[in-house]
Amino acid sequence: MKKFSIFQLFNLSIITVLFLTSCGSAQNVAYLQNSDEINYELSRYLYDARIMPKDQITISVNTTNPEASLPFNLLLQNAYQQGRTISTGGGGTLMPYLVDNEGYINFPIVGKLKVGGLTKSEAEKLVTEKIRTYLAETENPVVTVTMASYSVSVLGEVARPGSFQVSREKINILEALAQAGDLTIYGVRENVKLIREDATGKKSIVTLNLNDANIINSPYYYLQQNDVIYVEPNNVKAQNSKVGQTTTLWFSATSILISLTSLLYNILK
Repeated sequence: MKKFSIFQLFNLSIITVLFLTSCGSAQNVAYLQNSDEINYELSRYLYDARIMPKDQITISVNTTNPEASLPFNLLLQNAYQQGRTISTGGGGTLMPYLVDNEGYINFPIVGKLKVGGLTKSEAEKLVTEKIRTYLAETENPVVTVTMASYSVSVLGEVARPGSFQVSREKINILEALAQAGDLTIYGVRENVKLIREDATGKKSIVTLNLNDANIINSPYYYLQQNDVIYVEPNNVKAQNSKVGQTTTLWFSATSILISLTSLLYNILK
């Protein structure tokens, strides 16, 4: 009877250590833990995305005289219209402009326009100024710039890693993680990496703490075109990964050790 108590104590010790190790991963799981301590005034602004190289944008020009705006609207050709372009009012589809590496687009009649680095409203003002020369003085053109969808990637300890298309003009880091199914229990919330490339091609890596509610005031809270988010695993996941590779060997060795201990105990008692 005494022999079994020793082994039970040995097994209980192993289970206890494993349990305590696992419990250590439960800390720092909640997001925005200090939300009652932050200054919300710092986040009172409306984010306006800036046009970046390789972005696709559409530009619509409308005037009181539809014929006047027709040269400035790039429309997809309709095969059923025998090669004729049709006006936006007739249901035509605007052709997107691809912003080149220097931030330029080739706009009809006007020529090259640098829109890279501008917000939507800034690009609309620029186009309006450039086309006024070609319109009657009585015309007051309405220019609308729309940014097409872009992609962000989420990697590491999330439920569904991958690249995701963003159909609207802004998305924050929490929304992007939600698209990826949220972090797993093994994801390190306080050390999330954001990899970003600016308009000049320079790359940077920024560390974000999802536990800290001040993240909503961060200039990196809203994502840009081709941002990559990486969530690293915690120590428990790393240890489990190592154990998983040698589980069979470890348990075999433990079983042999217990058998030898039992044999020696029976011989020497």
